[in-house]
Amino acid sequence: MVTSLEIQTRAVVLDGQPFGATGAYEKIAGTLRFAVDPAHHLHQRVTDIGLAPRNADGRVEFSGDFYLLKPVDSHKGNGRLLLDVANRGRKVALGMFNSTPRVPDPATAEDFGNGFLMRRGYTVAWVGWQVDVPRRDGLMALDVPRAPGVSGFVRCRLRPNVRAATLALADRYHIPNPTIDLDDPQAWITVREHGGAAAVTVPRPAWRFSDAGHIEMQGGFTPGAIYDVVYRSAHPPLVGLSFLAVRDTAAFLRWASAADGNPCAGVIERAYLFGVSQSGRFLRHLLHLGLDEDEQGRMVFDAVMPHVAGGRRGEFNLRFGQPSLNSQEAAGCLPPFNDAGLFARLRERGRVPRVFATNTSAEYWRGDASLIHTDETGTRDAEPAEFARTYLFAGTQHTPGAIPPPAADANTGGRGQHCFNIVDYAPLLRAALVNLDRWVSAGVEPPASAFPRLADGTAVKAESLEQFFRSLPGVSFPSRLVRHTPLDFGPDIERGIAAYPPKVGAPYKTYVSAIDADGNETAGIRPPELAVPLATFTGWNPRHPEQGAPGDLMQMMGSTLAFACTRVEREGSGDPRLSIAERYGSRAAYLERVREAAQKLAAARHVLAEDIEAIIERAGRQWDFLHA
Repeated sequence: MVTSLEIQTRAVVLDGQPFGATGAYEKIAGTLRFAVDPAHHLHQRVTDIGLAPRNADGRVEFSGDFYLLKPVDSHKGNGRLLLDVANRGRKVALGMFNSTPRVPDPATAEDFGNGFLMRRGYTVAWVGWQVDVPRRDGLMALDVPRAPGVSGFVRCRLRPNVRAATLALADRYHIPNPTIDLDDPQAWITVREHGGAAAVTVPRPAWRFSDAGHIEMQGGFTPGAIYDVVYRSAHPPLVGLSFLAVRDTAAFLRWASAADGNPCAGVIERAYLFGVSQSGRFLRHLLHLGLDEDEQGRMVFDAVMPHVAGGRRGEFNLRFGQPSLNSQEAAGCLPPFNDAGLFARLRERGRVPRVFATNTSAEYWRGDASLIHTDETGTRDAEPAEFARTYLFAGTQHTPGAIPPPAADANTGGRGQHCFNIVDYAPLLRAALVNLDRWVSAGVEPPASAFPRLADGTAVKAESLEQFFRSLPGVSFPSRLVRHTPLDFGPDIERGIAAYPPKVGAPYKTYVSAIDADGNETAGIRPPELAVPLATFTGWNPRHPEQGAPGDLMQMMGSTLAFACTRVEREGSGDPRLSIAERYGSRAAYLERVREAAQKLAAARHVLAEDIEAIIERAGRQWDFLHA
């Protein structure tokens, strides 16, 4: 439970500019303090909670950064709390729903974008939940106790995109679990040249710990190579307390009184939980553990929306867990994958939230998203739970595409061999939230799940599409495709303790969407960019030779494979796809087709009527970009 909210700053945003009928918004930033009963039956699912120091009342204390956007006049809001689980310490909900840049402290009109969440009256909250996030650049973090006297092994996965002599023992900028011995004879490293290569042990004289949190490689780390570092650490932080921080933040805002310091007292009727990528995987883990219920037995969240999580979870409840780790071979990426197993505890409880699982093509091509709607043998479809919907946003990459696409940088993991995917799926995501809210609030059934199915032939093996893509001029199909594999981390994994290296089984059977004659996906929800195409849009993009392992897929990024502009150009290059001129004749004719496609999507409730004109305007910019 929350014991106090310490407010450091409180201010009206945009000088009181109103967001439609909701009026002005204010932002509140501070610190939330928590204390939980380690003996509570739900909390026994948190790894090592019994080893944590306790206060005089026998409770475990921790604290997290807090940020809130709410209507100045709370009664003008819609009574909905949207708790955005920060992604690696960063706020993402405004970027996804309001189509804004990601900023730590929204202050300008650009930071609020189209104002979607504000115009609809949402109260939007964030809490630091991740223990390995550094407090810099406005990132949000959680402070938790450690399990004193405990030691064990950590496995750290490193994959540089440039040659480097030294790397941190963590994912990107995150805080490492420090080694307990710079000369530890029990530490070891393996390296794989690429995703399909066998692991080779690196001789001990070839590397060293340069300090407790960094490792140095003789001759430097090879770009694109995959390094696994296993070493001993001590006094692990209780990373699983993050679930309770997220849960209790929403419970506090929903039910605590003004006397308790709740700035939302008496106005929150519904609570929705949203997470993207890493934080979407966190939501799958939270639901699997049934930790959406508080100490008073209340179901805190009416709805949960894990976005681009695929079939994974993560190291969110592991001794020496790395919440930042993005790896298919993480100790948290284990079965169950589909709704039948994932939500077993919720079914036993008899009270369930509504769940919308939305994914892009990228999660299918990385080899795990189809596991959420097949059985583990990969031989038959597994339907989503009756309280859930599963959607593929066809022809999209992990993050919404931009026009023009971003240049190579650290955030995209380097360069791809093709232009990045420019499809913007934000209109689909906004409509999904509206549909989810209507389902919870008014019992209006949302559109049916839409994903690749074995039964109708729209789920196919990724390799079956190679011939088509290799027929396109200038296109490089990935030479290595990955699939999720069974992992055995030893007998104590259910207690949150992993043994390394894990035993690895044969890959699961996984699938991607079938494609049409243009190479665009046929399953799922097809955005206007696919319904009226100017290109083939994929959820995959091979790594560029400059960053190593060029046959492997990039993390998260897709491709835009533009059509030829004219018939002459098409025939000259041998492109089997019709040119833009042969399809549409003119920009105006193309935009009219886009309007028709957007209207059909609106009628099917996959986009909002209010977004149609913006979709057409963006289609014009897409024409200008690809037809140049």
